[in-house]
Amino acid sequence: MASSTEERTVPKSRNETQVRTGPHARTTKGVFEHFLEYGRERPEVVALWCFGIGFVLGWKLKPW
Repeated sequence: MASSTEERTVPKSRNETQVRTGPHARTTKGVFEHFLEYGRERPEVVALWCFGIGFVLGWKLKPW
């Protein structure tokens, strides 16, 4: 059963997906908002992490 804090929508067609807002969605949203706030406070750290992760992924995946 859905609690009063969960929202559910019924798909009108097969192409529409069902949207649920539950505890995991709220946690994910909170983590994402925290990451954005941290990125605004320390953009150089976030940029270096993104560059490092991109470098390692690019090196390991080698698209050619």
